Amino acid sequence: MNWYLAVLKNYAGFSGRARRTEFWMFVLFNILAEIVLLIIDSAIGLNSILIGLYVLAVVIPSLAVSVRRLHDTDKSGWFVLIGFIPLVGEIILIVFCATAGTVGQNKYGYDPKQVAAH
Repeated sequence: MNWYLAVLKNYAGFSGRARRTEFWMFVLFNILAEIVLLIIDSAIGLNSILIGLYVLAVVIPSLAVSVRRLHDTDKSGWFVLIGFIPLVGEIILIVFCATAGTVGQNKYGYDPKQVAAH
């Protein structure tokens, strides 16, 4: 939960780097929140209003943490646009986000693992 809140606190922070744990825990909590909201929406009969509002609220932090995750692998944040290529782009983006980050400092900042260890 702390990883999720850390991403929300850095709401529109596109600079720097994000660890794999930060990115994937945010993705996990997003999926869980969407499932819960989908159940609530269908139980109340709101036709996906709650889930739509939630997705709208987290679109910027989701994009920001994705860009920071790509920065950790020493790739430009513009690579997030690869996700618009049907199927293949999404798979490539998942591979990029699952790849270990650059050890030590890169052009996007300090290694978040080393910063956290100090």
